[in-house]
Amino acid sequence: MKPENHTSVSEFLLLGLSEQQKQQPFLFGIFLGMYLVTVVGNLLIIPAISSDPHLHTPMYFFLANFSFTDLCLSSTTVPRMLVSIQAHKNTIPYAGCLSQVYFFLWFIGLDVFLLAVMAYDRLVAICHPLHYTLVTSPRRCILLVAMSLILAQLYSLTHTILLTQLSFCAGNVIPHFFCELLPLLKLSCSNTYANQCVLMYWGGALTILIPLLIITSYIRIVAAIVRVPSASGKWKAFSTCGSHLSAVCLFYMSAIGVYFIPSIADSAGKDRIAVVMYAVVTPMLNPFIYSLRNQDMKGALERLLKGKVTYFYPGPQNWVKTAFQKELYCTSMCSQIQEVE
Repeated sequence: MKPENHTSVSEFLLLGLSEQQKQQPFLFGIFLGMYLVTVVGNLLIIPAISSDPHLHTPMYFFLANFSFTDLCLSSTTVPRMLVSIQAHKNTIPYAGCLSQVYFFLWFIGLDVFLLAVMAYDRLVAICHPLHYTLVTSPRRCILLVAMSLILAQLYSLTHTILLTQLSFCAGNVIPHFFCELLPLLKLSCSNTYANQCVLMYWGGALTILIPLLIITSYIRIVAAIVRVPSASGKWKAFSTCGSHLSAVCLFYMSAIGVYFIPSIADSAGKDRIAVVMYAVVTPMLNPFIYSLRNQDMKGALERLLKGKVTYFYPGPQNWVKTAFQKELYCTSMCSQIQEVE
């Protein structure tokens, strides 16, 4: 048998969001504006939280990490696309493509795990307020973030290593504005069975198991809230979860559009729109979701913009004391629930 003559590609061609040259300046302006809003919005949340001692609680600690992850996620794809539009060069080297896949999957996975951690934080705060400061100690919160980082890196590294084992023949056209995993698997002329298996197991964990855990947490949260006799108490409890629930719905609704909607004739175009939603639009909207519905964040942002801030390191002693003060309402709500029962 003669050995097959496969030519491995050294670069990939990204088709972008549109192949029409007339639309390129419009796309450049739109995505530049969206990226700047993403950067400014997420960068404002981080110093606002670190500068306000009232926000040195586990909930805002996770939010600061979530904002940083969203900023990194958007920076993985959008700047490269803007450079390609401006330079009229849509090719990306093989190594650059793998690097983009690695970092994109890492920050996507980190987003998912942090959403689950934030749901756990709200579950403990509302359902077990008397034990909140003990369960969500600074050491445990740092450990939860570190575990999310490790799991997300393991998810990303597994896919990237398996990608390096594949051969890519003559086809090098990717119908996206960045190197996305599924189109790369379709371009390969190697056996992608191992990649598909890993994609199925990891995808099931991130898009089925994690959402189920979040849904289970919110079922318990709602069950605890509905037993609160006062309407104002119910509203305050729901308001602490509304922002996080909105972010979860926005992220997963757009992700479902990519991975679970059956393929149709114009699936490539719809996939690109769905990817833009969860990779670009969601990181841009999250700062507004968490700030417009939160009076504490509004106050911190207002003081930050006016320059009335004092930065200091939120040590464990300050953290626990502030967290206890912030959760006094939850403690009283717990006693009300026990009285009703």
